[in-house]
Amino acid sequence: MSEILLVLLAGAAAGALNAIGGGGTFVALPVLVAFGLSPVTANALSRVALVPGAVASAWVYRRELAPVGPTSTKALTTVSVVGGGVGAGLLLALPASSFDAAAPWLLAFATVILAFGRNLSKALNSALGRSVGMSSRTVLIGQFVLAVYGGYFGGAVGIMMLALWSIGLGLDAAVSNPMRIAQLAAIYLSATVLFLIASDTLSAPLLLTGMLVGAVAGGFAGAHLARRLPARLLRGVILTTAVIMTVLYFLRG
Repeated sequence: MSEILLVLLAGAAAGALNAIGGGGTFVALPVLVAFGLSPVTANALSRVALVPGAVASAWVYRRELAPVGPTSTKALTTVSVVGGGVGAGLLLALPASSFDAAAPWLLAFATVILAFGRNLSKALNSALGRSVGMSSRTVLIGQFVLAVYGGYFGGAVGIMMLALWSIGLGLDAAVSNPMRIAQLAAIYLSATVLFLIASDTLSAPLLLTGMLVGAVAGGFAGAHLARRLPARLLRGVILTTAVIMTVLYFLRG
């Protein structure tokens, strides 16, 4: 019972983190590995368990979703679903350590862009005397790459999405947060379907159930909390989460 309680709490923390600023995978994955699951199985199981929490958060934000630049929500979500499925397939086919060396640097780059992306976008607009922004096609290509990463590993993929939208479109992190959560749910959802069919995620039903229940509660509560935070404070929370996750990822080695 103590083990299930720990997994439940880890799921709640992961669901809440994903809803507020991202980084839930960094909580869920180590706990599952500590209970004896292989990294690949723990990675897949955490993705399956966090789906309902992401969906619950997206439901709370459903009236605040706004298109990402010139790209329609339908097109962006379709690309996220397809990319998430491709990434999940790669996880089952390739070594689990394939992204380990690059991921900390990707996250560090995303954190810097998240911190300065809007200012950089404004500076470029001012210097060129015109609006600088990604085309719909470029947004979709970038989203597909991130969705593949999200399906494969997913650590801080939400933070990377916000960074891409910030530098490419000048979007505010607080305003983009609802769409980040919706796209996170789309990526996890397609990955989950493949994991349930082709992996051994159902070999640990108690761990899966405990983390799933916790993630739903955490995702629902975290989204309500994020909606009540002032935009400036929410931006600060998201950036602080990104910095902490980057440092932890480098220490993880």
